[in-house]
Amino acid sequence: MRAAKCWPLAASKFLDRALLLALIAQHFQSEDRPLGVAVSGGSDSVALLHLMAGWAGAPLRCVTVDHRLREASAAEAAQVSAFCADLGIAHDTLTWEGWDGHGNLAASARRARYELMAAWAAQHEISGVVLGHTRDDVAETLLMRLARSAGVDGLAAMSARRTIHGVTLHRPLLKAGRADLRAYLTAQGAGWIDDPSNVDTRYRRTQARIALEALQPVGVTPEALADVAHHLADARRTLGHYAAAEARALVQIHYADLVMPTDGFAALPPDMARRILSAGLRWITGAGYGPRGPDLDRLRLRLVAGQGGTLAGCRATSQRGTIRLAREFAAVRRATSSPDTLWDGRWRLTGPDLPDAQVRALGPDGRAACPDWRETGLPLHSVETLPAIWQGDDLIAAPLAGCPSGWSAALCRGWDDLSSLLLSH
Repeated sequence: MRAAKCWPLAASKFLDRALLLALIAQHFQSEDRPLGVAVSGGSDSVALLHLMAGWAGAPLRCVTVDHRLREASAAEAAQVSAFCADLGIAHDTLTWEGWDGHGNLAASARRARYELMAAWAAQHEISGVVLGHTRDDVAETLLMRLARSAGVDGLAAMSARRTIHGVTLHRPLLKAGRADLRAYLTAQGAGWIDDPSNVDTRYRRTQARIALEALQPVGVTPEALADVAHHLADARRTLGHYAAAEARALVQIHYADLVMPTDGFAALPPDMARRILSAGLRWITGAGYGPRGPDLDRLRLRLVAGQGGTLAGCRATSQRGTIRLAREFAAVRRATSSPDTLWDGRWRLTGPDLPDAQVRALGPDGRAACPDWRETGLPLHSVETLPAIWQGDDLIAAPLAGCPSGWSAALCRGWDDLSSLLLSH
């Protein structure tokens, strides 16, 4: 743990405790439902913990995600628990052991972190989780995404509120700098944990911090870049508003597929079409993040040309003047749930009490056992992704494919959910 120290700049250079607490209060206003606070042990999250405790506008519970990627991580989580105990706040440590050495580690860890925190929040009936992202994070992220030729959405500042996996993520400190928070901790006599990866130049974020320091003499400061990112966030919201209006005119929900006229989709400006396509794929899968821009562009061009493809667990087709976005059977082939829980995050089946019953995809075998499936008006590949009731290898019911047997199925997503994906980020 790094001990608190005096900073060389005058205190007037930093936001003081009152102003930092004002940012918290302004963000939450009258919120009084229980909130979770995500604390890694670094200066930003520890300062957030102290500020949330000082605000005391809602009951708090703290969570640390131990990714098990460094030997010291367990000890650091224990240190965070001690910080919380000093403040009288309950603390839980969640562990992630899912890294298999393949793919993008940072993206996998971030996705796992949000999934773990969402499940934790649901378990403790917590309405939202508060994160310690700052103005510096906004500036660093913009630089990193510039290197990937990102568009408006990629360069825009992260949202102060965003719902992922059913839990609202709160970022009340986006207008504060890391130096503000460290000066606050120093004044409080509080310490924090220095993560060695923050100075490891193998990581892109560390490289971005070094680049920011080099750019400051020409006026490209974290404050300036964060302002640009917030301006782009305003533009993103405006574009989302118009994309939602276009989608309302074009898109229809057919069972759990999204359909729209090919000519209407082709006539949209490319940015509008990408937004609708990305939101549509996320609406179907429930994913927190959409596919990368180049992948969306390739699929958009194929659809306009009357072709199709698969992306992000979905199958997209363009036939007889209609574009259809549907679940990909391979993505749900092994998905199972009990009848009293959501299947694939979107279907709820109700029916007789049936021991050992499972909800699974209808699949080719189930479809063959439903002679009236064509009456749905769905293509074969969509029918095979419909939910069905199984006992072992025996099909009991397929309420959406003409074999109800006393069962019914309800789609738990609607137009408002699609609109929300277009309007928020």
